[in-house]
Amino acid sequence: MYASLVGNPYSRAYLSGTALETRARMLRIMRKFLVNTLKSSSLCNEHACFRKTKTRVISVTQQNCSLRNYSSPPGDVKSLRSVINPHISRIRNIGIMAHIDAGKTTTTERMLYYSGYIRTLGDVDDGDTVTDFMVQERERGITIQSAAVTFDWKDYRINLIDTPGHVDFTVEVERCLRVLDGAVAVFDASAGVEAQTLTVWRQADKHQIPRICFLNKMDKNRASFTYAVESIKQKLKTKPLLLQLPIGEAKTFRGLVDIVTKEQIIWKPTSDLDDGKNFEQKLLLEADDPNLFQEVQDARNTLIEQIADLDDEFAELVLGDYSENFDLIPADKLQSAIRRVTLAQKAVPVVCGSALKNKGVQPLLDAITMYLPAPNERSYEFLQWYKDDLCALAFKVLHDKCRGPLVFVRVYSGSLKPQSAVYNINKSCTERMSRLLLPFADQQIEIPSLMPGNIAVTVGLKQSATGDTIVSSKASAVAAARRAGRDAGGEKRSTSDVDSLLLAGVEVPDPVFFCTIEPPSVAKQQDLDNALSCLQREDPSLKVKLDPDTGQTILCGMGELHIDIIHDRIKREYGIETYLGPLQIAYRETILNAAQTTDTLDKTVGDKRHFVTAELEVRPRLGERATTKPVVEYAASVIEVLPKELQGAIENGITNSCIQGPLLGFPVQDIDVTVQSLTVHPDTSHTMISACVSRCMQKQALKKAGIQILEPLMNLEITVSEDHLSAALADLAQRRGSVQEIQTRQDNKVVVAVVPLAETMGYSTVLRSLTSGSATFTLELASYQALNSQEQSALLQRRMGLV
Repeated sequence: MYASLVGNPYSRAYLSGTALETRARMLRIMRKFLVNTLKSSSLCNEHACFRKTKTRVISVTQQNCSLRNYSSPPGDVKSLRSVINPHISRIRNIGIMAHIDAGKTTTTERMLYYSGYIRTLGDVDDGDTVTDFMVQERERGITIQSAAVTFDWKDYRINLIDTPGHVDFTVEVERCLRVLDGAVAVFDASAGVEAQTLTVWRQADKHQIPRICFLNKMDKNRASFTYAVESIKQKLKTKPLLLQLPIGEAKTFRGLVDIVTKEQIIWKPTSDLDDGKNFEQKLLLEADDPNLFQEVQDARNTLIEQIADLDDEFAELVLGDYSENFDLIPADKLQSAIRRVTLAQKAVPVVCGSALKNKGVQPLLDAITMYLPAPNERSYEFLQWYKDDLCALAFKVLHDKCRGPLVFVRVYSGSLKPQSAVYNINKSCTERMSRLLLPFADQQIEIPSLMPGNIAVTVGLKQSATGDTIVSSKASAVAAARRAGRDAGGEKRSTSDVDSLLLAGVEVPDPVFFCTIEPPSVAKQQDLDNALSCLQREDPSLKVKLDPDTGQTILCGMGELHIDIIHDRIKREYGIETYLGPLQIAYRETILNAAQTTDTLDKTVGDKRHFVTAELEVRPRLGERATTKPVVEYAASVIEVLPKELQGAIENGITNSCIQGPLLGFPVQDIDVTVQSLTVHPDTSHTMISACVSRCMQKQALKKAGIQILEPLMNLEITVSEDHLSAALADLAQRRGSVQEIQTRQDNKVVVAVVPLAETMGYSTVLRSLTSGSATFTLELASYQALNSQEQSALLQRRMGLV
């Protein structure tokens, strides 16, 4: 009706005055109605957007709820807003780390479910878990990127990071452990300690992180609590503290006994779809099960003796008041002693369960809050330099199509607020942070501030990358540097030296695989460069370089899977159909003998004459740890007269000459260089000095010393049944593999060997064929080994295209 009144130009001629007034009144009413309707619809849209944001986490786990009716009543999901700023003593920053397929993501999913933050239980096989949100993760059933989630459990806030277990993504584990206060090491109870378990355990040792061991998959065939504990003791060289004993193993696993409190927790599922929320918890009595009661009694006495040996305070308590009867020791006293021992990293508590069958996860959460440290219980030397000023570490970057780079930060001191300017020490730049978000996998909730000890996501930091230290201002950084200089004994240090004390980055191993990558057309080259730039910022282990001879882009990664994932992400996330060349091995070069050479550069540029004469001596370095950075020394006659500012130019020239070796263009490692003499004209620029030194190294010294090619050697661990063992060993012999030992793991054999990386191309397909798909293997870089003359000659011919 409204349209007909305003749209008809002749309507006024047919209306009387009264009718005109009526029409005007109707127009006003309808305008007001339309305005109110628009307002209400916009409010509805906003409300709908908010609801969508809030419940998106849930929606990804509901697609298969008809198959597994793991669900809570409607409206039972908690809001992240309930745990925004707790006291620092109630915070736990923990990581879940393990070998691939030990059950990390499944354990994380159960934690979120039991704490009330998701309504349905996701499954890795169905691709609907919260923390595996990438398409590649859901398709392959593995964790590729670490994912952070925040939730609360019994008034404690837990910032949890689920990390990958595949060796190609070890850097993800490394950078997450750098900012965590504690960790849960998950073990497959049927396999015990596996190859990647050793790797992540060493990483945790490096960062001195207290740990809890969770023996998962107690319901699995061949699961053995005793075997798993023994493998922890033997292979990890640590002291396990048994806090629980399982009731049954494999198919008979139905619960556990808390050794500290002597309570039994039994799950009695009514069906296969039981969610594990209902269980029976009661004191274990001798009448219930005499054998189990005696076993628990012995285990508790052993635990008390272990703790007394490791903690003097508890030993005094035991010897003083409870020497005659250990049963009288209160549970809270024993728990306090276990906590002290765990924080001192003298031993590790061991608990058990089955995450997939929804058993044992709630006691694990209790153990996390009870035995792992709060942020204020960890000591960091650099905090004394900042006092109450902001000090935060950026440890991860993700790119969001709408919001740009999302930088994950851990705040050590001070506080962060949105719309504030911060200073990045590494990049020497000031940036403005627009928003502050609390992470929940690929979802976030905006928060007004971030207190010390917390982990959050920032929006608006364009320059910050993994390992960057963020402070409130440049003045704050200078003040901290001054305090650090005084604490170092009053020594006079350069600013860069002090900065290096303040920063705590992530060690990134060198890539071992590389291949060319090309866009579908020249027009897409810029888009590919932008995509690779973003991916490099997200993933420090990905290296991209340009081949100076062919102009091709070279992609360098940690393994076949790593490069495959990057290729897939470029296609899906950036819409670029790229072409990968064949995978190549990252060889190294070194020298065989000592050599001494002299080179002269005499060049006139404009009205200036640049004249340099350099005499260098190179020799092979005999050391255990390989490094591509040359060690530069100066003869006594040179160091006396050499100005300090020229040393940088000389070292820069020597370092640049070792980036590409003279034989095949691979990095040169393990060499020592001595500058025997240096003559420089007064007008000579630093660039010319670097050029002369670099040319002397490349053209003469390295070639004269004799070049040797080194190939990467991999630690290979194959888990295979006894029936297929001989076939696997025969194939390994053809690949120049060297078997170190053959272990027994339950009914399987574990072959530990060393094999050249070049011989492992396509190994997974061959091994599956030989063993009917039953064998698994892991690879990890061990060292570099010299090729013999025949293999080196064959490699040179292949690289030159002669074969």
